[in-house]
Amino acid sequence: MEKNGFDPGKFESIPQSDVPKGRDGKHKQIILQLIEALDQLKVGSALKIGLADLPDSKENIRSALSRATKQRNMDVATSSDDHYLYVWKNGA
Repeated sequence: MEKNGFDPGKFESIPQSDVPKGRDGKHKQIILQLIEALDQLKVGSALKIGLADLPDSKENIRSALSRATKQRNMDVATSSDDHYLYVWKNGA
């Protein structure tokens, strides 16, 4: 045991290829679908997504979409009401 209380021998090791890949999880499919739809969206239009159709809360989907669009240098905005999440490309 090292002097800071950390014992590196108490942890199991696994091949790196077996490590789960971050956020390639429950939001990946919906986020990829939204990005594809945004790429095809006409200027001046917004996607209208039923909240009941989302696999998670609108807050979690917005967060996942924000991370994904930032990685792709896409400028996207969102809004919502009691029934829908709206997504569009900013400046379009």
